[in-house]
Amino acid sequence: MCARVSGKDPSPRLSAWIVAAMLAMIAVPATITLRAVSSPGTLQVSNSDPTPHGYSWSLLLFIVPIVVIAFWFLPAEGVEIPRRAFWRTIGILVPIGFGLDFFFAQRFFVFPNSGATLGIGAPALGTPVPVEEYIFYFTGFLCVLLLYVWLDEFWLAAYNIQNYAGEANKISRLFQFHRTSAIVGVVLIAMAVVYKKMFSPYPDGFPGYFTVLVLGGFVPAVSFFPTARPFINWRAFSLTLFFILLVSLLWEATLAVPYQWWGYQPGQMLGLSIGAWARLPIEAVSVWIAVTYGTVIVFEIFKLWQASGRTAKHAFLGRK
Repeated sequence: MCARVSGKDPSPRLSAWIVAAMLAMIAVPATITLRAVSSPGTLQVSNSDPTPHGYSWSLLLFIVPIVVIAFWFLPAEGVEIPRRAFWRTIGILVPIGFGLDFFFAQRFFVFPNSGATLGIGAPALGTPVPVEEYIFYFTGFLCVLLLYVWLDEFWLAAYNIQNYAGEANKISRLFQFHRTSAIVGVVLIAMAVVYKKMFSPYPDGFPGYFTVLVLGGFVPAVSFFPTARPFINWRAFSLTLFFILLVSLLWEATLAVPYQWWGYQPGQMLGLSIGAWARLPIEAVSVWIAVTYGTVIVFEIFKLWQASGRTAKHAFLGRK
């Protein structure tokens, strides 16, 4: 076994800040560079159906990693998944993704290129959405969670908690209010409203999509981040985050938005877009950051509950 260069691992608090710094290290220069494009070009499409079933086929970007990890990587290494925690996480988060489409698709999204889908409508308030939307959210959460589990339990297993059950039983209760996350969430929503009303090219409406993303990412953090932070494998989290961001940006910036597989309604967006990426709203870049962050926190909390062997009331509230 190779010796580590440093004899001391960073604390969980410092590890979380290192991941944030890594993200900023890429995001800041990328933002400056993309802002240098003052006159972005526009894709000219002469064919009326340039991407036949393109959205349907693109779901392989999630499906292939799921199949490879679930049926090759994990079995080959004999990695045991904490199944109850895994499926509880999926059971909580996937319906939330479905709810985003069911309740808000008519307000947030448009799907102008029907030829990019199978043409099968799925239920949603107002107007049906392509069935690919529901597959997108199901496979998206599954891909994020499987990738994190594989990295945490095998590829980067040296950096996870070895005596998980023992450490779990030291926790008096899982629910721990995190004031900093609550303050940051409120500040982000307030800043979004101010920006949209005072600086956005689309001042009418409300930044609803951004608000939903903040709530989706920060509600788990507000409730559980102090408990989950020491147990999150931050190296596994960072690699999961960058993988998912790479896939999502490839998907959105080069395919979905330019070829109109889906689009965004300006009235419900923040109004901050990336011109060089077919005027992609900043929300499209943020969504999988929020998804990955929230998914890992929820999974670690369910994993701690499973490891503790306690009832839900005892584990979450500290009451027998």
